[in-house]
Amino acid sequence: MELKFTKMHGIGNDYVYFSTFDQYIADPNALAVRLSDRRFGIGGDGIILICPSQVADARMRMFNEDGSEGKMCGNGIRCVAKYIYDYGIVPADRRSVTVETLSGIKTIGLTVEDGKVTAAKVDMGAAILKPSDIPMIYEGDTAVDVPLVVDGAEYKVTGVSMGNPHCVIFMDEIDSLELEKIGPKFEYHPAFPDRVNTEFVQVVDDHTLRMRVWERGSGETWACGTGACATVAAACLNGYCAKGEDITVHLRGGDLAIRYTDDTVIMTGPATTVFEGTVEI
Repeated sequence: MELKFTKMHGIGNDYVYFSTFDQYIADPNALAVRLSDRRFGIGGDGIILICPSQVADARMRMFNEDGSEGKMCGNGIRCVAKYIYDYGIVPADRRSVTVETLSGIKTIGLTVEDGKVTAAKVDMGAAILKPSDIPMIYEGDTAVDVPLVVDGAEYKVTGVSMGNPHCVIFMDEIDSLELEKIGPKFEYHPAFPDRVNTEFVQVVDDHTLRMRVWERGSGETWACGTGACATVAAACLNGYCAKGEDITVHLRGGDLAIRYTDDTVIMTGPATTVFEGTVEI
């Protein structure tokens, strides 16, 4: 059986995309594990299914490299918006689309050049700060700059959910971090019952942050949209940045512009198609 796919990325956060408007995916969990392998598969941080929806223009399902299903992917949803526009699932005169996710319906504004989407602005919804809703085991209304002992060392962490759980740590040096060693220690820490994505962040100035990310189920990735949103929320809560202003987040794969308010988080960034193909399963 052959399946059609499109390889896409948002600043290096790459996934293999399958439309289920015209084909059926029987076992997406196993398919994600097989195809994410960068030597023996197509290669990517996982797979994303673009599905019909009863309540939006399309529905997104994302599966991590280890086969686990995630609730939300900020870079992925920009590519989903690009896909449904570029492939004519929505009319060419549209400049915004809606995508159903496990974290709710998201509205995405489109930047169109020469008939193709080049960038997208996503209303990600409000940042979730209540520890029990992240979820994070912590006795308090919010977990902002609180101590957490990981692998014998104490870190000051801020817990945020953007539909998936994030743990944000601010530090002076991130380039020398051995993420492949410390990342899993955070991901499987008992303070995070659903595991956690972890952002290690260097503050450049009050409008600029640098970030590396360890994603649950995928390891270190070149970018994480929800992670960038959580990072800016945490930066504002810790007094490094101001609410209501565009903050540039530098990731390994490129830059995202994030604006945090009490009501929502807005993420703007590119979406890129790499190639199309078929794979036999």
